[in-house]
Amino acid sequence: MMMRLRRGYADGPYGQIHYWDGGRGKPLVLVHQAIMSANEFDNVFQPLLDRGIRPIALDLPGFGLSDPPPFAPGIPDYAAAIPPLLDALGIGRAAIGGHHTGALVSNEAANLYPDRITAAILGGPLLLPDPVRQALIDDIVAREKAFTALPEAAHMVEVAKVRERYAAGSVSHARITDYVVQAMQAFAMGAYWYGHNASFNYRQEGPLMALRQPALILTNTGDMIYQAALEAHRMRPDFAFHAIEGGGIDILDQSPVEWANAAADFLDGVDYA
Repeated sequence: MMMRLRRGYADGPYGQIHYWDGGRGKPLVLVHQAIMSANEFDNVFQPLLDRGIRPIALDLPGFGLSDPPPFAPGIPDYAAAIPPLLDALGIGRAAIGGHHTGALVSNEAANLYPDRITAAILGGPLLLPDPVRQALIDDIVAREKAFTALPEAAHMVEVAKVRERYAAGSVSHARITDYVVQAMQAFAMGAYWYGHNASFNYRQEGPLMALRQPALILTNTGDMIYQAALEAHRMRPDFAFHAIEGGGIDILDQSPVEWANAAADFLDGVDYA
């Protein structure tokens, strides 16, 4: 039987934080990639519940239905939303896991709040040479800053075409439409470029080496940043590692059960006490 998660709001550092909560099981905070929302995890909620994991997915500030911060945040600013969320749910300690931007937030939250975070799942570490980092800022962040509403919703069509190209036929048109809706929520709040700006300006090498909790590098071979996951595993061979075959940036929809099972298998060996 499919269980529908309950939704709620917590008072965060920049206003209200919207979240979905599975309500039972071992708590796992889930952090989405830019420019999406907690709904990125729609198709992994049930497989996690089936494995005894309590999924708690938040909309990062400025995304989904969470209030935007009054400034362009960095990854540590996003991580500051995690303790108030746990407090609102009466949870002392939890694991955390994220995808792309969410993986960086998960790494940072584990380092900043080691008394609250028991383990980290890094779904796509981002280790970039400085020239590549600057090129991404000059390209993606600049285009997101310039993104504007156009007649006949042509700007939404533009997002849909980009996401269809990334998905390469592996994601339904209905789900692509949902991706556009998630992106437009951030656009409506003026936070459209915040996530990638924070990600590309975050140097994960130091935080990755500083991470002391058990961790899983969860990647897929078709991810555009797959090589960074391999480098992260080389740097931290003590971390667990799981690579799903194929897929792309939409791996949570392309292989949701394998993603959830990899996370649950890892968490089976983690002490939540």
